[in-house]
Amino acid sequence: MTASQGSLRLHVPEPSGRPGQRTDFAYLRLSPAGSLPRPPIDTPYRDTLPLADGLIRVLDDDGQAIGPWDPQADPGLLLHALRLMLLTRAFDARMVIAQRQKKTSFYVQSLGEEAVGIGQALALHADDMCFPTYRQQGILLARGMPMTDMMCQLFSNSRDPLLGRQLPVMYSSKSHGFFSISGNLGTQFVQAVGWAMASAIKGDTRIASAWIGDGSTAEADFHTALTFAQVYRAPVILNVVNNQWAISTFQAIAGGETTTFAMRGVGMGIAALRVDGNDLLAVLAASRWAAERARSNAGPTLIEWVTYRAGPHSTSDDPSKYRPADDWTHFPLGDPIERLRRHLTARALWSDTQHEAALRDIEAEVLAAQKEAERHGTLGDGRPDPGADLFEDVYADLPPHLAQQRAQLEG
Repeated sequence: MTASQGSLRLHVPEPSGRPGQRTDFAYLRLSPAGSLPRPPIDTPYRDTLPLADGLIRVLDDDGQAIGPWDPQADPGLLLHALRLMLLTRAFDARMVIAQRQKKTSFYVQSLGEEAVGIGQALALHADDMCFPTYRQQGILLARGMPMTDMMCQLFSNSRDPLLGRQLPVMYSSKSHGFFSISGNLGTQFVQAVGWAMASAIKGDTRIASAWIGDGSTAEADFHTALTFAQVYRAPVILNVVNNQWAISTFQAIAGGETTTFAMRGVGMGIAALRVDGNDLLAVLAASRWAAERARSNAGPTLIEWVTYRAGPHSTSDDPSKYRPADDWTHFPLGDPIERLRRHLTARALWSDTQHEAALRDIEAEVLAAQKEAERHGTLGDGRPDPGADLFEDVYADLPPHLAQQRAQLEG
């Protein structure tokens, strides 16, 4: 019988910064830009171990694209990406103001995370299906959904394309390959894997892209999805957005303290990448690699995007209560927009004058879309969606008792 080693203790992870402190971001374990190899798309999952533990980066501190992951993207595509990121940020800012004005009840912005959704959207085919969270509105903008339609959904007005049946920001658009957002985020992974399996069963060419936050990796749905994706080699990209905070809970609580979330993919027999999510070029390159792997029947890829939620979790949240108020300004991976802007400027593809002009044009575009959306009502102006819409799109032939109820409502 061995001697007693004392009482047992549990380890409770703590963030490396709280209000009134400065966060020590050393826990991120960054890799130098251009330092990690780019393997063939059909590489065995076990050979991606260094890529799941390191950090794929393309842009260095001077804004230069270096290393084997440089996507060699067309300048026009990069300029388009910058404009989409600026548009997403302007859209977010305007809708936060609208929420404060009680024109909508709730909003979630993607401040600081714009490169993740937009970079992948530009790497996918237009008919691939995305299963997003509520922080991938950039995908819809990249795929051309009119801002007015998105705002009408937020305002729950008479032109709401979802007829008031979804909470604000929980968009759905089949024509834009954007699956209905669920507030229970773990469900998106399972649904995406199932959709990808169905696509393969039908002999289709479309792949799926699933999205989840770092906190939701602790859900059972996450592990179920990985099991099915690995066993059946489903043509799917499994995106984990590690933005460091799940509402007020630090990412270490979900298991990101002593390992990476990407390592969970390798542990399940899935190729995995850990990528600088604030580097648009790295996002584009990694997404292309994973998409090509899926299309060539080489299997799924899990990608952990290391980024930072710069703003509140939602308009109902005050992050200054649980983290330093200026945390984002010290995040070592910087601002995704400024990093791409620096790269394009260094290549003489962009200038401060062009940037300021773009900001003015985009702000005018967003404001014009908002004015058009508000013509159809907002949450707070007394013009809600007509109650008769409750009866639409439910039955092919409306039963007599519901027809009677609708007549009473309209009468």
